[in-house]
Amino acid sequence: MSIWTRRKAIDTAGGDAAHALKKTLSWYHLIALGVGAIVGTGIYTLTGVGAGLAGPGVMLSFLIAGAVCACAALCYAELSTMIPASGSAYTYSYVAMGEPVAWFVGWSLILEYTLVCAAVAVGWSAHAQGLFQMAGFPHALLAGPHQGGIVNLPAVIISFAVAGLLALGTKESATVNMVLVVIKIAALAVFVALCLPAFDASHFTPFLPQGFAATAGPDGVKVGVMAAASLIFFAFYGFDAVSTAAEETKNPKRDLTIGIVGSMLVCTLIYMVVAAVAIGASRAEVFSKSEAPLVFILEALSHPRMAQLVALAAVVALPTVILAFMYGQSRIFFVMARDGLLPQALSRVNKKTGTPVLMTLLTGALSAGLSGLLSLKDIAELANAGTLAAFIAVGASVIILRVRDPARPRVFSTPLWQLVAPGAILGCLYLFSSLPAKTQLYFLIAHGIGAAVYLLYGVRRSVLARSETGTV
Repeated sequence: MSIWTRRKAIDTAGGDAAHALKKTLSWYHLIALGVGAIVGTGIYTLTGVGAGLAGPGVMLSFLIAGAVCACAALCYAELSTMIPASGSAYTYSYVAMGEPVAWFVGWSLILEYTLVCAAVAVGWSAHAQGLFQMAGFPHALLAGPHQGGIVNLPAVIISFAVAGLLALGTKESATVNMVLVVIKIAALAVFVALCLPAFDASHFTPFLPQGFAATAGPDGVKVGVMAAASLIFFAFYGFDAVSTAAEETKNPKRDLTIGIVGSMLVCTLIYMVVAAVAIGASRAEVFSKSEAPLVFILEALSHPRMAQLVALAAVVALPTVILAFMYGQSRIFFVMARDGLLPQALSRVNKKTGTPVLMTLLTGALSAGLSGLLSLKDIAELANAGTLAAFIAVGASVIILRVRDPARPRVFSTPLWQLVAPGAILGCLYLFSSLPAKTQLYFLIAHGIGAAVYLLYGVRRSVLARSETGTV
């Protein structure tokens, strides 16, 4: 058998009993997991970064990024209910396209989830720094080297704290996540209520000061609606973390569709309302300079106490994003190890908690290292590259399985799949082309390293490879 024809069978995509995850989650846990992942750094911090690139046209950026993610979400919903196994896009690619492509997608997901955790930790640190300064921490321990410091210690601390919570158990983590999601949504509702009286429609003129296409500005940085869309695309994904919970869901055939599609619809509405109100209350070129734009706007409107409360809510609730993605990352690591593409010792499940504790703590350590040293913008853009690759693979998997196995029952069928799946692929390719050239180069370098790891280890040590030689 060629490595290109090594594919998982749909009916055996999950693990054996010795490496199975405990089923503890219901549909409301999944919606909270999705909302917790999607509503976070994107709305609290990247709204300002995107507005700096596109001006009021950032509204179109949100719409475009949301439309691409909606296509991908529908594809995820079909595949996750048809293949209710942990692993998300990695597992779907293994079934549809084979082991080498699955490795590439899995490596992209590792890149995505690790960097998202790091990016959100940096965003959390921007809101929590006042508390750390009051506690006497010096600037050198509150900022990474790019800001003249030594290490962003708050980001490191929150990364390890979330990893510790996840290690305790999935249901316990999901329950905490639900409480924090409610706090986060309440804070955004307060922001909207306080800013609406100051809404000024003139702030939306000119609507496209940097144009639509991603073009290089005087400093070489890409600007325009599509440049912003390729960045704030980061703000929309998170529903794919729901699909990583397939193996731990009590009724995956029903609950996964509710979790993926439901969280996407709720979050798209929240994003559009908050972004419109923010621009109406303050000119984009003003609040775009702040790392905590919503707090900045409230302070500018003479609501200092409520600004502090919103900042506090962000401090309390942004970790839900880290929790959701760190959960997804640990499960991707876990499934790849279970398949033999990484050392199988890493796929051990703790008998008491039913979670892969070692993988969870390793994920926390990786996130802590990156968030302590890198900037939010650089991390978010590179995370987007990995996500776009995974979404392209999911769209392709839907097309391939529709053609190869059309008679297989589909609990949820992607509507107009002939348009939606190609739309997800083409939309993601266009967003990838809008990313900075430096980010595209780093993505290729990272996957060059991934290819070396696969050729040196996974190509011979995978479960399917060993089954071919009779060494399993």
